[in-house]
Amino acid sequence: MLKLLLLTLLFVSSAFASKVLYVQYEEIPKRVIKGEIVPVTLKTLSTVRNFNNIQYTFIDPKGIKVLDKTPKRVIKGKFYYDTFHMLITASKAALPSVKVSLTPQKEEYEPTYVQGEKLNVITLNPPKNFSNIIADALELKEYKTTSYDTKHNIVVFVLQAKNSYLKNINFANVYKQGIESITQDYTNPRVTYYVVIEKNLDFFKFSYFNLLQNSYEQISIPIVVVDDSVTTQSDLKPRDQSHDRIKMYIAGGVAAFGLVLLLLRRKLLYLLLVLIPMAYIAYLNMPQQQVCIKEGSNIYLLPVRNSTIFETTQSRQEFTREGKVDKFVKVRLQNNKIGWVKNEDTCSY
Repeated sequence: MLKLLLLTLLFVSSAFASKVLYVQYEEIPKRVIKGEIVPVTLKTLSTVRNFNNIQYTFIDPKGIKVLDKTPKRVIKGKFYYDTFHMLITASKAALPSVKVSLTPQKEEYEPTYVQGEKLNVITLNPPKNFSNIIADALELKEYKTTSYDTKHNIVVFVLQAKNSYLKNINFANVYKQGIESITQDYTNPRVTYYVVIEKNLDFFKFSYFNLLQNSYEQISIPIVVVDDSVTTQSDLKPRDQSHDRIKMYIAGGVAAFGLVLLLLRRKLLYLLLVLIPMAYIAYLNMPQQQVCIKEGSNIYLLPVRNSTIFETTQSRQEFTREGKVDKFVKVRLQNNKIGWVKNEDTCSY
């Protein structure tokens, strides 16, 4: 009722102006899916030649989101075919009513109003591993898995789609997830996404709805954990110290045996049996390298710009240094989680 009254008032206010635009929706989609991007074309005929542009104002859209600021235009003869892409956001939706006018106007012309129509919206009943992606096509471009903590791995992957609103991506039954980067182009969007999953999984599998095939398609990412630390210092890699005492006893025994042989036989060759085990014992007693982090520093999930922040230091702290890459230092937190800190947030910067 309110929309009808608004249209009536707008019509009355322009009743004394000249009508120069004749507009209609070119084709109404017969069936749409909630979450689908639908191209909708307005066919316009102008009886005025000298104008700068045609302006479209969408009135009270419901269950639908207009994605384009400016339409894609095709001119055929006297007709303008302006296509907008619209995202179906609810199970009940209608094409919005549109106010169409010329801009700028040298004379006062009557704007034209196009009444929107209800759409037949289909709501999917997806499988449990549905990614909430609806697309003409979806391709896995890259992926990488690294250790997140003692119970989880983190999988980072890149998806390329066609005709899809990848901002809607979401997975059920994962420990953590989020968008690292995304392109704004919905015709060929690309997203870098991460999920934190349990270590016992050999594959990360999910499905999307293929609009062209009208069916669910499966994508499977094999879980192959790699060490992403980049460093030239061997002591940066965490060392299992659970058997260090036994190793030192053995090395000490070898060194003592070498010392006995050296004293009895007086040959420099046996000196190696003393020096090598002693050097190994010294190595086992070396503390792992620590890095000081400033108070209020952000700890990032990945060493990339605009990465997810999962913790912020409340005071000046020291963490075990795991490696480094570009402008980030890889650290192990007290809870054994792995994070990345910008070089500028270290105390020595």
